Amino acid sequence: MKGVLLAGGTGSRLRPITHTGPKQLLPVANKPVLEYAVEDLKDAGITDIGVVLGHKGREAIQELLGDGSEYGVDITYIVQGNPLGLAHAAGCARDFVGDDDFVMYLGDNILNEGITDLVESFETGDYGAGIALQEVDNPQQFGIADVDDAGNVTELIEKPDHPPTNLALIGMYVFSSDVFDAIERLEPSWRGELEITDAIQLLLDDGHEIDSHVVTGWWKDTGKPEDILEANRLVLEDTTLERNGTVEEGAETNGRIGLAESAVIEDGAVVRGPVSIAEDTTIKSGTYVGPYTSIGANSTLEGIHIENSVVIGDSSLTASGRIVDSLLGRSASVESADELLPEGRRLVVGENSQLKL
Repeated sequence: MKGVLLAGGTGSRLRPITHTGPKQLLPVANKPVLEYAVEDLKDAGITDIGVVLGHKGREAIQELLGDGSEYGVDITYIVQGNPLGLAHAAGCARDFVGDDDFVMYLGDNILNEGITDLVESFETGDYGAGIALQEVDNPQQFGIADVDDAGNVTELIEKPDHPPTNLALIGMYVFSSDVFDAIERLEPSWRGELEITDAIQLLLDDGHEIDSHVVTGWWKDTGKPEDILEANRLVLEDTTLERNGTVEEGAETNGRIGLAESAVIEDGAVVRGPVSIAEDTTIKSGTYVGPYTSIGANSTLEGIHIENSVVIGDSSLTASGRIVDSLLGRSASVESADELLPEGRRLVVGENSQLKL
């Protein structure tokens, strides 16, 4: 079985963070989201992986993953170009997949329990596809599956007004190579895209059985800033964190703290986990780093209070204020104004930014 990892898309809901890089490389607990997907595929025994690239961020993704050897996998790059839907992205991998079965994994998703159960369930029968599902509170906003008592899918409905179930498709699929013929017959949806739910429905109409696996652990689509923060919180809660760096005498630390070998928590700083602090980062005296915070590499924090936030890296945070529930892009600088000013906040705000003051 092969893997097809989708790493295209524009990341429009994460602007301005994604103006300068692909959304799949945003860090969660100081590890790019895309790496979690590669690890899940490997854990399921899938080491031959095709990575589907769009126009944006192509070089950065290839620089991160290389040929896959660092992760114990073999990576082939497939260029999709313009994002014309998930089914179009899958179709671009036809030559790579050949006649094999394959897993298709959306590269901006994180799944707590991995995909091994999904793959093993598919392999127990003669299925045209297998889909990962999760119960959601707002099924009207998802592609929804109706299933029988054996877990076989009987119908797929995209964002129904009256959903028959609350079982949503969450972005992990297993396909036989028959899906490519179904994709060839698709017409664009009202969004102008080739929908993967329509391809699976065609497989159903052709008489193929569709397997399903209900995910009970957490799952996050990291498509929005608040999703990145929530995924960061969930991963920090579940991950083993190791203190390999320097904690100076007089620093106050408690809870689980991941501290890279070249990172330093100085005398007079307070760090309360779970927290992840990457390499070459210094937490200086007078700084408070609270729970569920990840600080990226090559950063300096001094005199600031920060919690439940993600700092991507190469940043300098030296203001005396309090930062909470925030996503700070690479090379961010947050400092206090020296001169006397009228009461207020002075901001440099990127296009499509969201602020709560």
